Amino acid sequence: MTSTRPSERLSEDELQRLMLSALDGDGPAYRALLEALTPRLRTYFQRRLFDGLAAQTDDLVQDTLLAIHNRRLTFDPALPLLAWVHAIARHKLIDTLRRERRGARAGLPLPLDDLADLLADPQPHAAQAEDRRDVETLLAALPARSRDVITKVRLEGKTLAETAAETGLSVASVKVIIHRGLAALKNRLGGGA
Repeated sequence: MTSTRPSERLSEDELQRLMLSALDGDGPAYRALLEALTPRLRTYFQRRLFDGLAAQTDDLVQDTLLAIHNRRLTFDPALPLLAWVHAIARHKLIDTLRRERRGARAGLPLPLDDLADLLADPQPHAAQAEDRRDVETLLAALPARSRDVITKVRLEGKTLAETAAETGLSVASVKVIIHRGLAALKNRLGGGA
């Protein structure tokens, strides 16, 4: 059985060990993992939700924990746990924002152009550095060409045409590489959230 230090934030390595123990049937480790992830998820959502949606933080945390539970057997121990958890949390957040955009709750307009701003972290240094490491770790699993094309278009913001010109590929090939690379990443993360 694994014990936790409730007043301290567990390191990623400790969380990873809890997950591996949980996957081996250690119930107390699984409970400790979910308890340790709860404040991280709460902070993640609080930083990204605007006033009208802040009340949904606890619902999002619960939805994310449920998705983690339902997808736990798809977790790849070779990948970082927090990258997997954050991918699930991002999907839950985006689903909520889309529901809001459709007016399912408050009826407030939410232009999709603002989605990046809503997902932006108001305290960029630590959280963005952690997110960047997660993304780099995931991208490292892709072939070099896929990693390069995805980095240029999705992270550096280059157009498909610019990327095609820089890589010597056609625009259609760039699109296919991005699609296949993102699909491979989604599969590695257990199909997303």
